[in-house]
Amino acid sequence: MSEQASGAALHPAIVSSRVAVITGAASGIGRAAAQRLGEAGMRLVLADIADVALNDAADQLRSAGVEVRAVPTNVSDPPAVMALKAAADDFGEVALLMNNAGREDGGGILAGAEVWERTFATNLLGPVYGIQQFLPGMLKASWPCAIVNTGSKQGITLPPGDTAYNVSKAGLKALTESLAHDLQATGGRVTAHLLIPGFTFTGFTRARGVSEKPAGAWTAEQVVNFMLPAMARGDFYILCPDNDVTREIDERRIAWAAGDIIENRPALSRWHPDYAPAFEAWMREGQK
Repeated sequence: MSEQASGAALHPAIVSSRVAVITGAASGIGRAAAQRLGEAGMRLVLADIADVALNDAADQLRSAGVEVRAVPTNVSDPPAVMALKAAADDFGEVALLMNNAGREDGGGILAGAEVWERTFATNLLGPVYGIQQFLPGMLKASWPCAIVNTGSKQGITLPPGDTAYNVSKAGLKALTESLAHDLQATGGRVTAHLLIPGFTFTGFTRARGVSEKPAGAWTAEQVVNFMLPAMARGDFYILCPDNDVTREIDERRIAWAAGDIIENRPALSRWHPDYAPAFEAWMREGQK
């Protein structure tokens, strides 16, 4: 059941006839968000680099009576984001920007410069360009507005592996925190939110060769259903669980990661052979 259908409160930016702009909207969390926001009566501007899937998503929403514009967009290209802004302004009063487009490239420390540049251009600079284009209009507007950036737990705990992705999402966390601080000056009329999904079955999962949803994963729809009431409550950090990882487990893992600095442990000590037993004991304590 959608948030609109259930009668749950929504963030004041989510109102009928206002415009929501969603990047990475052709699939996954972006497409699920478009579905829910369309059900709430918002007019939608959908952006994605995958134009065929983007048009499919837009057509599906139109068939349900939602007003939609599909704007093929490479968020790493500033002129393209500028064109997205122009299309959105032409469509109506923009109240919500969801910087959701992202990519995983499997980039370790020694990955080529092109991997790092592609990852940062989409995952970090894309939201920067989006904020720089849309925020000035939101600050001048008289209606409630919101900006949602889709982050990652990997940008907080930094598990070994896809280092470029982790660093890009860590940067996005810092960007969104700074944005939220600056927006205090609006008295809550314009808000920022960091969406932190858990294990979610999306195109990223399929790209790893997983064709069916793993039992431990949430669907994209579950993530959006969790996000909407969190936004309504005014939550900045929207930390999603999944079918395997509870809020309590996430809290212990994040606290341990922060403790590396306080305790002067080795970096990423959770995965360090000398500290792995202590980490496991720490996690067991949280289950008592």
